[in-house]
Amino acid sequence: MKTPKESAEVGVIVGRFQVPRLHDEHKALIQRVSNTHPRTLIVLGLAPDSCKCTYNNPLDFAARKMMIEAEFKDVEVFYIRDVGHNEKWSKELDRIIASQIGPNQNVVLYGGRDSFLNQYCGKYPTEELVPNKILSGKEVRKNVGLKSKGTVEFREGVIWAVENQWPGALPTVDAAIIDPNTQKILLGKKPNRDQYQFIGGFATPESPNYESDAEREVREETGLDCVNFRYLGSAKIDDWRYRNERNKIKTVFFTCELYSGIAKADDDIAEVKWFDLEELTEETFIPEHRVLFRMLREKIIDPQLKVGTIQ
Repeated sequence: MKTPKESAEVGVIVGRFQVPRLHDEHKALIQRVSNTHPRTLIVLGLAPDSCKCTYNNPLDFAARKMMIEAEFKDVEVFYIRDVGHNEKWSKELDRIIASQIGPNQNVVLYGGRDSFLNQYCGKYPTEELVPNKILSGKEVRKNVGLKSKGTVEFREGVIWAVENQWPGALPTVDAAIIDPNTQKILLGKKPNRDQYQFIGGFATPESPNYESDAEREVREETGLDCVNFRYLGSAKIDDWRYRNERNKIKTVFFTCELYSGIAKADDDIAEVKWFDLEELTEETFIPEHRVLFRMLREKIIDPQLKVGTIQ
């Protein structure tokens, strides 16, 4: 005798299926639901537009829909947009399902172990789909990303993903390192460059704030411990590497004071040198950092030269 869930006319699978192809476990789970219910609906989670083609959401709805329909002709595929609120998301899921079923049809929702089940608070009963072995879409994507392929379809897919990303600002940090005892400023020079620049680098997702990024870059590139990191301003950097790219660098510029250590070039810096304030000109700096020098000169150097000290 069938249970009430098994007697339901419609089985709804809610998932993401962010993989290049359905593997055997996916197929078995979908087939299990299809064998249990006369109708099978699959509702795919859809990330916000700003998160399109990201690490966890590389594939859009259309690609995943076609992948599923190629294997299961009778399955109906829909999408639900991600929102940051369980109750609102659950109500939207219920609305999507209700719009697709008849007034007297019963529904069961299916999801995997790490899917929507713990967040769903709607009106339909739920059932966990337990695979024969653990499925990890993230692991599948990681393995796919290990090597390139030589097909036209692969190259087209890479180009499609890039074309569908939002242009972004790449955050960096730069620091004007000041020795409060000598009133000198430390600059660095990279290999194959004739001019100097402020010490800095890319901000990392792991750091709690830009100040800690700046402190890390100063320590890695000069070996110095510095204190009193103070925000001076920010600027778009005309970095030659990104001049013809849609993504651009924006830097957060700090001043800081030498606390301890002897300056020694490290990481990707080939040379470090202390400069007197009076000898600094725009020609001292690489073109990309002249906007930062102008900011430093306007806000710090010119006012403080009048009183003979840098605070």
